[in-house]
Amino acid sequence: MPSDQSTWIVSVPESGDAEGLFHELSTKLCSSSKSVLPSNLAQLAIPSFKTGTLDSLVTLSEELPKHDTFFTATVAKTVDTLRNLLNNDPRKLSQHILVNEQPVDTYLLKGWSWNEGRYGVQRSLREMIDVLNKEMTSIDNVMKSKLNNYNLAKGALVQLQRKKTGNLSVRSLVDVVRQEHFINDSEYLQTVLVAVPKNLVKDWNAKYERLTSMVVPRSSVLISSDDEYSLFAVVVFKRVHDDFVQKCRENKYIVREFTFSEEAIDKQREELETADTTEKELWTELLQLSRTNFSESFQILVHLKVVQLFVESVLRYGLPAHYIGFLIKPEPKTTKRTLATLQSQFAYLGRRANPDKLKSKSGGSGPAEEAVGEYQNLLEQEFFDFVLFEIPWIVL
Repeated sequence: MPSDQSTWIVSVPESGDAEGLFHELSTKLCSSSKSVLPSNLAQLAIPSFKTGTLDSLVTLSEELPKHDTFFTATVAKTVDTLRNLLNNDPRKLSQHILVNEQPVDTYLLKGWSWNEGRYGVQRSLREMIDVLNKEMTSIDNVMKSKLNNYNLAKGALVQLQRKKTGNLSVRSLVDVVRQEHFINDSEYLQTVLVAVPKNLVKDWNAKYERLTSMVVPRSSVLISSDDEYSLFAVVVFKRVHDDFVQKCRENKYIVREFTFSEEAIDKQREELETADTTEKELWTELLQLSRTNFSESFQILVHLKVVQLFVESVLRYGLPAHYIGFLIKPEPKTTKRTLATLQSQFAYLGRRANPDKLKSKSGGSGPAEEAVGEYQNLLEQEFFDFVLFEIPWIVL
């Protein structure tokens, strides 16, 4: 059963009246069953590719699903990158998830055509697929490299920013303390910074002078407070520093080891500014690249789907390789109804399908059964009287 989250591309043999068939199908899908909006049904011009040999077509039919999986995953990863960069904002995503600067549905349903200038049909199908795969692989590699660079820069920025967050017992004190909070160049005295829990501030004020000997009286100065801690500077003699730190721990006060240095402070600020600038630059670069590569990768995916449609059509209906294609975007929850309409419309094609294939799928014996190994991929596909492939929706 086709997905209800995809646009279908359908192929049937050319009967000589493409416009009449499209009108008939449009009437049944849009008017009778009301499973498809008129704007979501369009004709698809399938190019006349070089068919090659039957063996080459069967080989391609076996390989194409692997390429399809890779192409689809690459498009999905590019969309995920855009989601992460834009915080999954649907309005912003709609401005960047575009194909040739137009919405995906417009690209598909408003006159899609094969890019002859880029993928000339004079090439063999094998060459065509190799070109498509080379382009998609290049996009995938570039996206991986740029995304990795951005993630490294973002990680470095987050690490530096994390030092500025949290309460006063853990955060960086670079932008909290000032030079006047410290006693400098003293042979005997030094300043100790202590983060005191809010519920112990009164206790601190009452006992800090008596935690050890040789604490300078009335030297405690409140530097800053947050919701959990108050940061104090207190002056002690250097010889009792270790004892004072131990007594603070016993009383659940947290001593913050910090040496004031203008150079160190300037360096940390400069590192943060540089990391912030680098992250913003790489974010912008990755956003622009993702926007461009989504457009490119989606077009490549659609071209691969059309090649798949052609290859399966030749294997299904044989020569001459002239087929009529349709793009169909079913309304939500109308998948079964849409499929039933198509099956009814194209039931007459059942007799044109490969009889050995039908026989083998129904469990018969004979030549088709002996060839199961070679045609295994074809036999495992869901079978309709028409050829159908799906282009996944890009849901914003």
